[in-house]
Amino acid sequence: MAKLFAYGSLQETDIQQNIFGRSLKGTPDSLIGYTVTKIEIEEEFGMASYPIITSTEKREDVIKGLLYEITDEELLMADTYEGVHYKRMEVLLESNQIAWAFTATN
Repeated sequence: MAKLFAYGSLQETDIQQNIFGRSLKGTPDSLIGYTVTKIEIEEEFGMASYPIITSTEKREDVIKGLLYEITDEELLMADTYEGVHYKRMEVLLESNQIAWAFTATN
């Protein structure tokens, strides 16, 4: 099993149903020392803004999200969903658990 920290659209039930074919059960958790910023990605009909996590190393910066346990196969499905503009990185959560989270590739 893999642990995934979601702070954006992966928390949405309809997105989970589309990606994984099921709704995930998450536990509230936080990522300390990061903020959510935006990246612009060119889409079929123009530019769109998407959230990414950015390290600040400041304890007062906290991202609240949900921690999910998913299969390794589902983790690969999440990679596909996030696409080429995101990469997976390991993060240490407030709960002292290590999980995967997505940030920008550059």
